[in-house]
Amino acid sequence: MELIPELTDRLLFAIPKKGRLHEKCLQLLKGADIQFHKKARLDVAIVRNLPLALVFLPAADIATFVGQGNVDLGITGEDIIAESDVHGQVEKIMDLGFGKCRLCIQVPVKGDVKKVEDLVGKRIVTSFEGISRRHFDQIDASLLSKEDIAAGKGTKITCISGSVEAACTLGLADGIVDLVESGDTMHAAGLHDIATILTTEAVLISRKSSQHSELISKLKSRIEGVIAATKYVYINYNISRSKLKEATKITPGRKAPTVSPLEDGEWVAVSSMVLKANVADSMDELKLIGATDIMVFNINNCRV
Repeated sequence: MELIPELTDRLLFAIPKKGRLHEKCLQLLKGADIQFHKKARLDVAIVRNLPLALVFLPAADIATFVGQGNVDLGITGEDIIAESDVHGQVEKIMDLGFGKCRLCIQVPVKGDVKKVEDLVGKRIVTSFEGISRRHFDQIDASLLSKEDIAAGKGTKITCISGSVEAACTLGLADGIVDLVESGDTMHAAGLHDIATILTTEAVLISRKSSQHSELISKLKSRIEGVIAATKYVYINYNISRSKLKEATKITPGRKAPTVSPLEDGEWVAVSSMVLKANVADSMDELKLIGATDIMVFNINNCRV
C-alpha cells in the first residue's frame, strides 16, 4: 500500500468502518482522547493530537491488512482473525470486552440432524468458509474413508456473504455456521445450535515488529484505562481498624486498597476500585460490618 505524503511516519490504526463493532470503536477512541475528524466518503482520518492516522476498513479485511503490514494496528473480532488465518502474522495486544458472541453450527429445530456428525456429507452454508472447511475437514477425516473423500462424499461448504440464517428454510443447506449473539435471529429462523466452533470478541491487534512500539504501548495504556473506567467505580468509606482486614476482603481493589488514618486513631478511611456490577453488594456487606460514610464515585478515565 503506497502511502500519501501526510501519512508518512504515522502509525496506521485500522477501525471497522461499519457493522457491530463500529460504534463501540468510536466510543473507545473518544475515551482514549484520540482526536480526529472523518470527512464524508473518506476512509482515512488524520489524528490531530498523536502521530497516527485512522484507516476505516471492512472488519473482515482488518486482520489481513495488519498481518501483511499494510497497517500497524487494528480492531477486529477473533472470528475474523481465525477466518483470515493470520495467527502467526499478528500479535494480540488485548481483549476489548465487547462484540462477544459465538460461532456456532446451527440446524433446523424440526430437522433430523441432532449432532454435528449427522452433517457429514451434507450441505453447509456460511460466510466463514475457512473456519468451517477446516472444522468439517477434520470431522470428515475421522468418519469417512480417503476414497469417499476423494470421491466428493465429504461435507460441502458453500460461502455466501449475507442472510446465512435463511439458507435452510430456502432448501439451500442442511445446516449453517454463523455468529450467535443473543440468539434471537437464530430462533426466528427456526434454528438451534448444536455446537460452538469458537467464542469471539473484539480485540486489539498489531503487526509483528512494528516500528511504532512506544506509541502502541501508549495507546494500549489509554484503552485499558477507558475499559477499566467502564467496568469499575471508586468506593470510599470509613471503618474501624478492628474490622479493616474484613473490609478489605470485600473491597480488595485491583492491587490493594488505599488506607488512610483518621483523626480518631481507631478508625481509617479506605478507598478502592470495585467492579460496577458488584458495587451494591459490596456496599451492603460493608454496612453490615460497621462501615460508615460509604460513597461511590464514577470513574471518567484512569490508568491501570
